[in-house]
Amino acid sequence: MKKSLMKRSWAIFVCAVICAGVIFGASADAQESTQDSKAAAPKAGEPTAAARNAEAGREYSGMYSFLKDGEFVQISVEDQGRVTGFVSRYRDGESEKGEFLDQYFRSGKLDGDKVSFTTETVRGVWFEFKGTVERGEGKNPGDEAYYVLKGTLTENASDAAKKMTSHASDVSFKMFPKS
Repeated sequence: MKKSLMKRSWAIFVCAVICAGVIFGASADAQESTQDSKAAAPKAGEPTAAARNAEAGREYSGMYSFLKDGEFVQISVEDQGRVTGFVSRYRDGESEKGEFLDQYFRSGKLDGDKVSFTTETVRGVWFEFKGTVERGEGKNPGDEAYYVLKGTLTENASDAAKKMTSHASDVSFKMFPKS
């Protein structure tokens, strides 16, 4: 009976030691994890690194002037610097003067302050823009020209005979005021 009691006591002791080790180890891991998350956690009111990356450049989203009064380019900065939008412009043909054409972006990208886009071809014409987003003369976010797109706009055209022409010009497009 003494041997049986000793075996049980020994088994209980071994189980207690193992359980204590598991509990202590889990507790230490939890403390370490908590300390790591506290060290990596942003201060109150600060966005996380992932949120900052996702939001980077979104402030540039908006409507900007284009080549003529009444024309505009709409830009939306999305995740990973993807840029979507469109150009809304007057048709140049004699029979259709005053008609608006919307040319959606086929591709667009924002990398830091560098922005580029290429529109779809509409009636043989497409645009390519390469430039930067800069602070303009607007004093506060939401003011007219708070941001300005500066760069080179290339207008490409293809006629019925498939003859291609390109015309590049330096441009500056001011952001419209946000209401």
